[in-house]
Amino acid sequence: MQVAIVHDYLNQYGGAERVLEALHELYPQAPVYTSMYAPERLPSFYRSWDIRTTWLQHLPGIQRRHQVYLPLYPLAFSQLRLDGYTLVVSSSSAFAKGVRVHARQTLHVCYCHSPMRFAWNFREYADREELPRSLRWLLGPFIAWLRRWDRRTAQAIHAIVANSHTVADRIRRFWGREATVIHPPVAVDRAHVAPPHEVGDYFLLVSRLVHYKRLDLVIEAVNHLRLPLKVIGDGRARPALERLAGPTVQFLGAVSEDEKFALYARCRAAIFPAEDDFGIAQVEVQASGRPAIAFARGGALETVIDGVTGVHFPEQSVASIVAALRRFETLHFDPSVIRAHAEQFRPERFKRAFAAFVDAQLAARFSARPREEVLVPWN
Repeated sequence: MQVAIVHDYLNQYGGAERVLEALHELYPQAPVYTSMYAPERLPSFYRSWDIRTTWLQHLPGIQRRHQVYLPLYPLAFSQLRLDGYTLVVSSSSAFAKGVRVHARQTLHVCYCHSPMRFAWNFREYADREELPRSLRWLLGPFIAWLRRWDRRTAQAIHAIVANSHTVADRIRRFWGREATVIHPPVAVDRAHVAPPHEVGDYFLLVSRLVHYKRLDLVIEAVNHLRLPLKVIGDGRARPALERLAGPTVQFLGAVSEDEKFALYARCRAAIFPAEDDFGIAQVEVQASGRPAIAFARGGALETVIDGVTGVHFPEQSVASIVAALRRFETLHFDPSVIRAHAEQFRPERFKRAFAAFVDAQLAARFSARPREEVLVPWN
């Protein structure tokens, strides 16, 4: 069976790339098609993969400012024809699902991290990124077209997997399609539970430092309560956040995985002010036996049990986060219970569930055809 994997872009490292790694472990011989690839910004083992880029790879500056070329991505992926494969798996939160496959002899399964949020929630995105009014006006017709392209290309996918029930609801609203929920893999074995005497007095913030994550709310809350906060991550919002931060806030920048999990294990709790599609970091801190204090929207409703493995807060506001931190002080959390909850998100569970789903889809699509038609690529 010929298999190909498609991913939006490979110039940053986050939750989508962790899913891609699990997919590559399932199908290790599969080439990975992507718009562009910056090897120096990803783990070194990616360099042993068969990674194939589109013509976007050769455009100046695209690896660091890929947003500038936004109008070209639909064209690049629509021109990517993967007719010679029995199975195509797209890992997509934007464009990768737009590849073309053979209508009869290829099964296209999309693992959807979310329908493209900047298109369907453009007003909110523009407000958070402080886009000038003139640029919003210019982008308006393109965003409207992009929504139509997003919905149209979604109709050509044979089967859709969503990373959370929140994303499945968006797929239903925006695409008019049903999706099967398989939560993404989390490396819980990399985490460890520290003995009580090693737990420190600091809170933790782990995120890409971008405006729409609303990290400013956390910084203002800990400024108000004079609580120690360590910030892991980097991004274009860092200068503004550093100007906002008081003396109890420490910016650590990008840290190694080992350092990150050591900080998880010894924090009082980690705080998550954004509406995440799933929230891998929320599971990682729980795998370390520490609570998550999270905005009660999106994936947090599926990964954090209020009062048991963490605390929910209802609004993206400083007052709501302050109230959650004060409530946190009144609760007792059992690290072994928190860790046990995180165990359900192991990579092995993801790979078993995804492989079983794909096998069932292959059987349903090809069972009525001669065996050789399934195994022989179309040219």
